[in-house]
Amino acid sequence: MMLRRILREPLLHFTLAALVIFAAYGVLTPYESPRGEIVVTAPKIEQLAAVFAKTWQRPPSPQELKGLIDGYVKEEIDVQEALALGLDQGDAVIRRRLQQKIEFMTDAGTDAVKPTDGELQSYLDAHPAKFEIAAQTGFQQIFLNSDQRGQRVDAEATSILAELQADPALEPVAFGDASLLPAEMPLTDISSIGETFGPEFAAAVRAAPPGAWIGPVASSFGLHLVRVSEHTSGRMPALGEVRDQVLREFANDRRQAIEDERLNMLLKRYRVVIQAPEADANP
Repeated sequence: MMLRRILREPLLHFTLAALVIFAAYGVLTPYESPRGEIVVTAPKIEQLAAVFAKTWQRPPSPQELKGLIDGYVKEEIDVQEALALGLDQGDAVIRRRLQQKIEFMTDAGTDAVKPTDGELQSYLDAHPAKFEIAAQTGFQQIFLNSDQRGQRVDAEATSILAELQADPALEPVAFGDASLLPAEMPLTDISSIGETFGPEFAAAVRAAPPGAWIGPVASSFGLHLVRVSEHTSGRMPALGEVRDQVLREFANDRRQAIEDERLNMLLKRYRVVIQAPEADANP
């Protein structure tokens, strides 16, 4: 029973197929002085077979496995020939790819070390501007279209404001003109309000006391009647509120510091010569 189970193992099939293929290479390929050694290791064969199995949801047949190994050998030969001919020299794509692989190696080592909560809290304390929760304001607004109302817009704004102040229970939607602007803004930081309505509008809303209708307040779109629902002050968040953001920024800074240190160490092995461009003979 044990022997049958072993004989059914896919890995054994891959290994036996690889041995047959290697034997065939030895018989069919005449020996020549090699330009460079190409070694197809057992782990590499397993990797090729695993990628095939993941793609096709079945292990490769012996013929398919031979094709995978043939393809890998061809790739290695082509790469070595290209390097021997210097085809990698001066190729911006290849140079960038090699640089990326070095950076990936550095990143992998950096990401493997996880910071403690104490380190994250220290980072949060040292970089308050990155994580501070800005002051926010929530409000309702009624838009009055100056183009549609013309010269009547100021008088009508004053009249509507008086009605709303006299009866705060009135529905604001009954008074405004149609627009794509939000009739109600939840708590939003002032910079975002300024991006939507303009900085002067944002400043006026921030200065308005909560609970009462005020106006008219001008924006880049026209006039508005505004009722602030709530103001909040800016504050520093607890680590639990911004943990993911702190972790991301911490990792980015640490990765950059390690990369800078690595580059400084490597620069000691090189003599860097920067040649100035030749002066134009005909200014």
